[in-house]
Parts: sequence; structure tokens; C-alpha cells
Amino acid sequence: MRQPWSIILVSAMLLWACSPRVEYDVVIRGGTIYDGSGSPPFVGDVALRGDTIAAIGSVGNARGRVEINAAGLAVAPGFINMLSWATESLIADGRSQSDIRQGVTLEVFGEGWSMGPLNEAMKREMLERQGDIKYDIPWTTLGEYLEYLVQRGVSPNVASFVGATTLRIHVLGYADRPPTPEELERMRQLVRQAMEEGALGVGSSLIYAPAFYASTEELIELCKVAAEYGGMYISHIRSEGNRLLEAVDELIRIAREAKIPAEIYHLKAAGRANWPKLEEAIRRIEAARAAGLRITANMYPYTAGATGLNAAMPPWVQEGGHRAWIERLKNPAIRERVKREMRTPTDRWENLYLMAGSPENVLLVGFKNEALKPLTGKTLAEVARLRGKSPEDTIIDLVIEDNSRVDTVYFLMSEENVKRQIALPWVSFGSDAESLAPEGVFLKSNPHPRAYGTFARVLGRYVREEKVIPLEEAIRRMTSLPAENLKLDRRGRLKVGYFADVVVFDPAKIQDHATYERPHQYATGVLHVFVNGVQVLKDGEHTGAKPGRVVRGPGYKGPSAGLR
Repeated sequence: MRQPWSIILVSAMLLWACSPRVEYDVVIRGGTIYDGSGSPPFVGDVALRGDTIAAIGSVGNARGRVEINAAGLAVAPGFINMLSWATESLIADGRSQSDIRQGVTLEVFGEGWSMGPLNEAMKREMLERQGDIKYDIPWTTLGEYLEYLVQRGVSPNVASFVGATTLRIHVLGYADRPPTPEELERMRQLVRQAMEEGALGVGSSLIYAPAFYASTEELIELCKVAAEYGGMYISHIRSEGNRLLEAVDELIRIAREAKIPAEIYHLKAAGRANWPKLEEAIRRIEAARAAGLRITANMYPYTAGATGLNAAMPPWVQEGGHRAWIERLKNPAIRERVKREMRTPTDRWENLYLMAGSPENVLLVGFKNEALKPLTGKTLAEVARLRGKSPEDTIIDLVIEDNSRVDTVYFLMSEENVKRQIALPWVSFGSDAESLAPEGVFLKSNPHPRAYGTFARVLGRYVREEKVIPLEEAIRRMTSLPAENLKLDRRGRLKVGYFADVVVFDPAKIQDHATYERPHQYATGVLHVFVNGVQVLKDGEHTGAKPGRVVRGPGYKGPSAGLR
């Protein structure tokens, strides 16, 4: 017997009412939620709708178009890389594989050098000085560069400080002299423009020429402008070794006189003789914090740093820029003077060659010249023996032959100090590296292993294995601490209404694998990553999605100022 249509209709409505409803785009169900605040975790669900976190706790019968079972896994805000050099690597490959696979959802640029503002001479020099990665430069301002990245397509969000070095080159070139009042005002106007485009503040790197030539007073004047826009000063301080304490004092003075929060890039005490200075540096920072200044720092969890062979030579020989430096090194009399100064302990400039203690502790990892690439991964001592020359002569020869600074790893720090810094509640984390992949153009050079391992190393080695800090505290330092320091809008927490930057990982398995000998190895243990609500990592594999956006500072004056 056929049932009346009314009964069929009522039955269908009852079935519909009892079935789970699709209310969200994504539901991450049953995970252990670390909300970024540092509070103890709790088990629950996180629901995403569009680019926003829509619910946290229990979503009951509500369903997502994508459902993820996160039982036994940690669910956290996306990690913020406070010191990224992915400025060029994201042009070559916007997927940002080595960082995305660690849960990084925001790359922060600008350690002294920034990708704008540029003038025509700077553009020409950038084109001439490019290494393995080749690219055009259609942008001029810093804001235009960030938009250029996003228009090309990048998986993580991107943000930047404006570089004090970049400002100096823009106005003064590479001269070792103070700016005139008119030149200083031009630099201040460039800061103003960058802040209104969304820069996070002013970044400096004071051991390198020409940044080395800037006075404290010059930096204060630039920072006063950034302070007007709610920005921050962040610095590779003038010394991390022989004059570490004086350099910390300089940063504190800049913060006080410019009335601006300040952060130290990659906090460290470099060189065995300077290791004991870390405690006094910490004491001075904490005294400044207790006096009301907002002083913070970031770090990478390794005992070696990485820069170039330029950090083994005195700044005077580098005045005038790269070409002038190379030409001076070819002069026999100047060469002898440089060699003598490289071997002589001094407090006048930062000599990483001497701080490393031995040419065995200097690892050569990146060359431009194809003829020199077979030397990649060898120590300075090995190359000097191969060539039958002194280490100092070898450094000078390599710089001339490669026509570059030569990318170099220096072993400088103590493991005990690394752990001490990780324990500090005002320290966040940054890779100080590119975001790479073990393929293509990236295999032409060796990075520092921090490019593939920084965040996983903190969570695996220092949280799980050595228990230096608890997991909820490590996550706070990777998320809400940097977001609050940078005054980011709705980032750094798992909170309803915040942007949906989310990482799901296994705390029992997350691990770094990159080594100095074999650096091109992905970290493991991160399963899922969402950027602005879009899944970029699924079951540990990149989806190819590139939903990254420009994240702007509090001074942004653009058309979408309310949509940072």
C-alpha cells in the first residue's frame, strides 16, 4: 500500500532534523587544544568558517565540510617565525615547505635589510648581486614587495620591518659618515612611508657595514618615527661577543629615548670567552623590563650561527659597498693589513673568525661561483689545507673568487646558554634562515640546519626530551608572545573571531632531522596546517595551496586598514 505524500514528507523532515548539520568549513575534532595563552591545554574541537576561527570547545553534532580527527594530537595557533630570510626563497617557491612542515604560518622579515624601499641604484645592485635564485624586481617600496609576494602566491602569511641598513643605503649609499640633517629627515620620511604601508617597525643589524657606521642617535631618530605608529625596534645588536653588555645597553637606551618597544634578534653570547656574560645581559634586560620598558628577544636553538665571511673582516675595508670591498682586497698592502686585523683580538668590531676559536669551527656552505661549489660543506681549515694557504689568505681569496660574502656557519655558542635562553619567558623563536625544499635551486647551497629544524627542534628536543619548558609555554612563545609584541590584529591565539592559522601536530613525534652535514631534511611530526582557514599541509604533505596574506603593523594607513 502506498504511503501518503504527507507521511513521506514528515519522515524526510525528521531524518533531516536528526542528521548532523554542516555548519563549518573545517572541524578539528577531539584534539588537545593549546590556545597560545600558556594556560593548561584541554580536549575539545576547533571549528573554522572561512578565514576565521568560528568555535572552540565542543561543536556537538555540527559537522564540517572537512573533518579532522585530532585525538591524541596537539592543536595550536600557527607559529610565528620572528626572523625569516625567506625574502628570496618565497619568490622561487611560494610553498615555504621547510617552515610550513614545522607549523610556521607567518614569516617576519627585516633584519637590517628589507626588500624596500629601493631606488634605481639599489635595484641594479640587487640584480647584479643575486645568487642561485634569479628574479626581477618590479617593486620599489616595502609594501609593494609584500603585495608582490602575495600576488605570486605564498603559503604562509608575510610581514616585515623596514631595514635601517636599507634606509641608510637609500640615502647615503655605503659611506662611513653621519647623515646631514636633511639626509636624516629623508630617512625619517622613508620610515613614515613604510609604517603607513604596514611595516612592523625598524630593524637593524649593527655588526655589518654599512649599518656599523650608524650612530645610536641616528637610530633613535628613526625609531621615534616608528613609535608614532605603534611600531617596534628590533636589532642584531652591535656586539654579541666582546661588547655584548654595551650593545644591550645601547638597545635599552634606544628603547627609552625613542619611547618604543625593542627586541634583540637571536639573543646569544658569542665566543667562549664571552659565554659567562649572558647572565649579566639577562639581568640588564630584566631590570629594564622591571622599570617599565618592553624589552624582548628571539633566538634559534643551535650553538652555531650563520652569516658570511664579511663578518670575519673589519668594517673599514667594506666601506663603499661590495665592489669597493673586493677592489681593496686585491691591493697587497691592504690585504696584509686586513689579515693582521683578522688575527688580532679587538673590541672595535665583531670578528666571528676569532670568536669561532679555530678555522675548524668555520663551515663554508654557500658559493655563487660554480667552480667553488665543490667546497660546499667543507671547513675553512680543510679548504686552507687544500690550497696550501693560511686561513686568513683563504678567506680573502674565496671572497674575491666568489665575488660574494660566501655563506658561512660559525660555531660560537654554548649548549648551556641555549637552554638558559629557551627558559626565559620573554624570548620567542626565529629561524634566521630561508624557507626551502630539498629540490631544485635550493640544493645548490647548504643552509644552516635551522632552516629546516628550528621550531621542531624546540618542541622535540628541548620540550619533550630535555623538558626545559612545558609544551604550553613553548607554544605561547611561538604564537601569542610574538603576536602581542608585534601588535598583530587577531593572530597568535586560538580564539573565536581570530584568523584561522592553525597547526595540528604530534607532541610525541615532532622532530628535527637537519644536520650541518645533511641540512636539506624536513622535520616530521606536523600533520595539518591551516593558513587563513585554508589547508596547506594535509597528513604531513603540502597541498599546494597558497593562501598567505600580507600581515601589517598597527600603523597601516592603506585601504584595508581594518583587515590586517
